Amino acid sequence: MTETAPLTDTARTALHEQRTARRPVPPPRPGSLPRGLLRTARPKQWVKNVLVVAAPAAAGQLFSRQAVARLPLVFALFTACAAAVYLINDARDAEADRAHPTKCHRPVAAGQVPVPFAYAVGGALAVFGPALAAWLVSPVVAALLTAYLGMQLAYCVSLKHVLVVDLVVVTTGFLMRAVIGGLALGIPLSRWFLITTGFGALFMVAAKRYSEAVQMAGKAGATRALLTEYTTGYLRFVWQLAAGVAVLGYCLWALEEGGVPHTSVLPWRQLSVIAFVLAILRYAVFADRGTAGEPEEVVLRDRALALIGLVWLAMYGLAVANW
Repeated sequence: MTETAPLTDTARTALHEQRTARRPVPPPRPGSLPRGLLRTARPKQWVKNVLVVAAPAAAGQLFSRQAVARLPLVFALFTACAAAVYLINDARDAEADRAHPTKCHRPVAAGQVPVPFAYAVGGALAVFGPALAAWLVSPVVAALLTAYLGMQLAYCVSLKHVLVVDLVVVTTGFLMRAVIGGLALGIPLSRWFLITTGFGALFMVAAKRYSEAVQMAGKAGATRALLTEYTTGYLRFVWQLAAGVAVLGYCLWALEEGGVPHTSVLPWRQLSVIAFVLAILRYAVFADRGTAGEPEEVVLRDRALALIGLVWLAMYGLAVANW
């Protein structure tokens, strides 16, 4: 039996370069550019933008004439700004994504969408989104969209590498979605709405990070470099703390009558606490298992959670309507 000779330094270097060599970028196929742009805009993530109806729904103005006219436009503008961030982020990370086992299939990294074109479309959306908001909705909405773009682009460049700050930025993005609907309609935002929405978002963000950290434990090449800096114990503490504060904020809203006695058939505000707590507890099951890495998948695929959500939504609507 012959022994294999040890590799020299030159051979090791050549082998390393061969293994990490950038995958060749195939030429785009005819008609693939529009599909690539759509995929880069992340249609599955658009469900997050439904939060723009949260404040009008909480105020009982969801079906007012102004809401029906403005909320679809606000949804579209926020979706355009989010798409701008995705396009610019993927264009910036194209080289690194091509060396990644799964991200190499992203349209920009795969060559389906050229990098300069992704930058151009993303930049155009980032400019025209707030501009159209200032013209068609209000300057306040335009300012919030501009702040969202600035924060998310800063996140793509550097903030996603800063401990805790990355959690705050992603959470703030969710909160901005919930706030913008109220700003578009001139609805005052209650402190309980902001507390419950903000910490509810932090709960889901921290649960997502915790799930990613659990799944990547003991594996090299985590998709998020910052995951190696967090401990699973810390992330568990964050999502448990956030869940507790969200429940507390919601309970304080439900128990606060505001000096006006309810005339509804049942105390729907108080009863909705049960469904809200059950929803948090049900989602926490997936967070604890480390399978809450894709929140939209958890919410849409778990039938029990969907049913609890519908019951809560019905109770919440009856409470707002004072039926």
